[in-house]
Amino acid sequence: MDRIGTALRGENPTVLRRLAAGIAVMGDVQFLPGYSVLLIDEPGIQRLSDLPKPKRLAFLADMDQLGEAVERACQRLDPDFRRVNLEILGNTDPFLHAHIWPRFEWEPAELVGKPVWLYPPDRWRDEQFRLGPQHDVLRTAIGNELDRIHDVVDGDAA
Repeated sequence: MDRIGTALRGENPTVLRRLAAGIAVMGDVQFLPGYSVLLIDEPGIQRLSDLPKPKRLAFLADMDQLGEAVERACQRLDPDFRRVNLEILGNTDPFLHAHIWPRFEWEPAELVGKPVWLYPPDRWRDEQFRLGPQHDVLRTAIGNELDRIHDVVDGDAA
C-alpha cells in the first residue's frame, strides 16, 4: 500500500527507474500493455501545486520522458500501437502521480477513442491482466528507452 516508500527503499517490484523528481513504475494492470505510472519521490505530496516550481517542472519533464519511453517501446513491440495518453488525475490515490497509457488499434471499437477509465471493471480485476513475468520483455524495453532518453537529456545539458 505504501507505493512511494517501498519504491524509495528498493522494495517495490514494479519500479522501472528513478528519475529526477519521480519514480517510474509499471502499472499493476496491463490490459493495455505498457501502462506505467510516475510516482512523486516525496511522500505526502498530493498535488502538482504542492511542489516548488523547479520540482514541479522536473516532475512534468519526468512524465514526458516516461511517456516517450512507453511510446517508443510499445511502437517497436506492437505494430498496432496508436499513441500514449498522459494523465494526472488525483481522484483516488492521495499522492501525486501520473498515468501513462499506451493505446492500440486492437482495442474494442467502442473504447479505442475514449478514456481508459471507461473499460469494464473486469479488465481492472482479471488476473490475466496482472503485471507479471509475461511482461518482462516490455518492462525491459521501457527501461532501456528511459536509459536512452536520460542519456540524450544529460548529453544536451553538458
